[in-house]
Amino acid sequence: METRNQTAVSGFLLLGLTDDPALQPLVFSLFLSMYLVTVLGNLLIVLAISSDSHLHIPMYFFLCNLSLNDVCLSTTIIPKMLVNIQTQDQSISYAGCLAQLCCVLIFCGLENCLLVVMAYDRYVAICHPLRYTVIMSPRLCVLLVFLVLLLSVAHALLHTLMVLPLSFCAHRQVPQFFCELAQVINVACSDTLVNDLLVYLVSFLFAGVALSGIIFSYVHIVSSVLRTPSPGGKQKAFSTCGSHLSVVSLFYGTAFGMYISSVVTDSPRKTAVASVMYSVVPQMLNPFIYSLRNRDMKGVLRRRVDRIPSLL
Repeated sequence: METRNQTAVSGFLLLGLTDDPALQPLVFSLFLSMYLVTVLGNLLIVLAISSDSHLHIPMYFFLCNLSLNDVCLSTTIIPKMLVNIQTQDQSISYAGCLAQLCCVLIFCGLENCLLVVMAYDRYVAICHPLRYTVIMSPRLCVLLVFLVLLLSVAHALLHTLMVLPLSFCAHRQVPQFFCELAQVINVACSDTLVNDLLVYLVSFLFAGVALSGIIFSYVHIVSSVLRTPSPGGKQKAFSTCGSHLSVVSLFYGTAFGMYISSVVTDSPRKTAVASVMYSVVPQMLNPFIYSLRNRDMKGVLRRRVDRIPSLL
């Protein structure tokens, strides 16, 4: 009991990406730029979708939620890191660490689920075009977002509540730039077998079911498109899925790369650098992928940019 109370007072130390003081200004500038690009890019996507009635369809409703989720995930991680670098104070309170851990799990889980929902939307649009507006009704869209949010919160609370009984000894240094679940469990001095098994089991089910749903949707999409006699119809169908496939590849590719990095390397700092690829980079690049690969988004954004001089 005494050990846990001491932990609750002193909290943890986030070691960050490097301990070289000469590199800290570079890291600060890099992550500040990435954060600003992430927030501005995703908010621009939200503004474009909400201000153009032609984009008030399920596909862009889900994209709007994905952009808001990306802003929330980046805001959960990067500002605390920037404050730590600026103040040269690596500490984070016990409650603050658990809160950050829980929020990261919520928003990562929600991104995972939203990508599945967006794949289902594309499946209905291409495989059942005549029934699309009936199936993907506004009520169903809102219900799907609510359900995936509920699922993500339940997933995050499960892991967070399982961390609460753990006790932490003098070694409270987390080799990360944020409170990542696996790294927090690693610094516990009590038995973490149940936590480790739960992380692997739930992550496998959560990500495995989601990825299976995406693959199932696109197998049917490709099969349906290949049966389309018109070359123009094929090109249009694939173009509507291109952006989503790019985002899916980026999200799962970077997450898989981080997992491989943690397996093949015994350096916690290299694992922390690899974590940037799934926790920061996809959220920054998603707006560019959708704005560059989507004709409707490009048109709306171009019109919004052209109106800026007239407003000044």
